[in-house]
Amino acid sequence: MNRIFSGVQPTGNLHLGNYLGAIRNWVRLQKEFECIFCVVDMHAITVWQEPAALTASTREVAAAMIASGVDPKANIIFNQSQVSAHAELAWVFNCVARLGWLNRMTQFKEKAGKNRENASVGLYAYPNLMAADILLYKATHVPVGEDQKQHIELARDIAQKFNNDFKTELFPVPEPLILGAATRVMSLRDGTKKMSKSDPSEYSRIAMTDGPDEIAKKIRKAKTDPEPLPTDREGMTGRPEAANLIGIYAALSDSDVEDVVKKYGGEQFSTFKQHLADLAVSSLGPIGEEMKRLMADPGYVDSVLRDGAERARAIAEPIMREVHDVVGFLRP
Repeated sequence: MNRIFSGVQPTGNLHLGNYLGAIRNWVRLQKEFECIFCVVDMHAITVWQEPAALTASTREVAAAMIASGVDPKANIIFNQSQVSAHAELAWVFNCVARLGWLNRMTQFKEKAGKNRENASVGLYAYPNLMAADILLYKATHVPVGEDQKQHIELARDIAQKFNNDFKTELFPVPEPLILGAATRVMSLRDGTKKMSKSDPSEYSRIAMTDGPDEIAKKIRKAKTDPEPLPTDREGMTGRPEAANLIGIYAALSDSDVEDVVKKYGGEQFSTFKQHLADLAVSSLGPIGEEMKRLMADPGYVDSVLRDGAERARAIAEPIMREVHDVVGFLRP
């Protein structure tokens, strides 16, 4: 049985990069795999979160999944903190993983920056919690971006070391699924920087809740260069803004970059931006409207998360009993 586990942090202000890089892929994967999708609120608190904002963001991410087409009846959608076994297995993995492994995690170095000594222990150890998220459900595949691939490699190391230490085959060794060539969406104001909610400019990103007018306006104002669109992939070299807009069009239209440059190469950006705006509005507009409707009904969203958590616990609890027996924990 192939089982997907994937999670997304409830950081709020979901944007086009979140949709193309993760959520849209989940919609497609649900047709091929048994899928467990998690709003990883325990990961979110590795840095300070305003409690009320965390609650709202958790609902927003769940609403985005449902609005995008993830079926909450066919799949499990829940928030991590409702299943305590995530934290319990993470502690076991804290005692399996080695400090040297965590010291090599590049994302901690990037996020902690120069204030490493002031970073939380949770931020340092959260790759172990990520491994627990995956292995708690014996997931076989994990869709991730390139920036998370190192963490899947750590989860594989932890699974292998646990199995070797305790002479068991309890955990599968999960495989990363890195999907699509155009999933890294860059800022509309600076093609060298990743699209981010933390950018001070609202025009740097397209929010999933933006309406048609906002989407079109942001694309019209997107930074470009004075040259016409390149006529081949090589012509995109050194033109990050052109490459970004072409990549977004290719991703939204499910086409190759080569096909886009063949179709629009040599045109002025003003013409291409209108085509891109029409495509983005038709793709994202209905999702944004449905997200707003769902977010106005928090009772429904909460019921989806509760139901998902109950179903997640039904899978996790027998696996944790296996862990207890293998490790030697005495239980009732």
